[in-house]
Amino acid sequence: MIVIQDLLAVGSGALVGFVLGLIGGGGSILAVPLLVYVVGVSSPHVAIGTSAVAVAISALVNLVGHARAGHVKWRCALVFAAAGSAGAALGSTFGKQFDGERLLVLFGVLMIVIASLMFFKGSDASNGDVRLTRDSAPKLMPLLLAYGVSVGALAGFFGIGGGFLVVPGIVAATGMPLIFAIGSSLVSVFSFGLTTAGNYALSGFIDWTLVAWFVGGGAVGGFGGQMLATRLAGKKKALSNIFAVIVALVGAYVVWRGLR
Repeated sequence: MIVIQDLLAVGSGALVGFVLGLIGGGGSILAVPLLVYVVGVSSPHVAIGTSAVAVAISALVNLVGHARAGHVKWRCALVFAAAGSAGAALGSTFGKQFDGERLLVLFGVLMIVIASLMFFKGSDASNGDVRLTRDSAPKLMPLLLAYGVSVGALAGFFGIGGGFLVVPGIVAATGMPLIFAIGSSLVSVFSFGLTTAGNYALSGFIDWTLVAWFVGGGAVGGFGGQMLATRLAGKKKALSNIFAVIVALVGAYVVWRGLR
């Protein structure tokens, strides 16, 4: 049974890494349901803590690839991540105090809501030259800080990387193209995940063996996701819509299981 659980952790990690590499976010929202319902982690809090570590490391691996391709707006990304980390610390503190089963139900509801937003969101932005400078700071800084804190708090509370929220948040705050938002979002996914993981580690809510298997699968899956993202760059809207449907279905299943 231990061997089977390890293999399931590798496969689940590969799926999460693949989605992170492909669209920059969304893979993390699948990590907790995969750990609970596929790998068989009995405690929702342990699943959240374990997924936070695994997603943070997977995001870092994917960030390296996107940075090499020049897809990261570092100043905007770092400000967003810093603000979000403060929100993640606060959100994860509240999350640990919340009943695990109720947390899963709320998690499922959040998945359905976000899937709807992903499916009906507008077209990609086109301001590829956007940068955080002394001149643009009065306009960009308040938006980056506001979106960062809000997204970080949700990410910390539910124990997710938050990339599926960071990508539209960065686009809304800066107007940068989707490909840059995807690369830049991974800075926040890493930061949020690390902050949440540290908080959960203090309470012993992390299975480090599962982390190792999950991250191993995530590294392989992430490489494949980045390769496919490069080839299908012009079809990201269709891919996002397909993924939104998958997230909604998984969210509905999580809610159903939680209510049972």
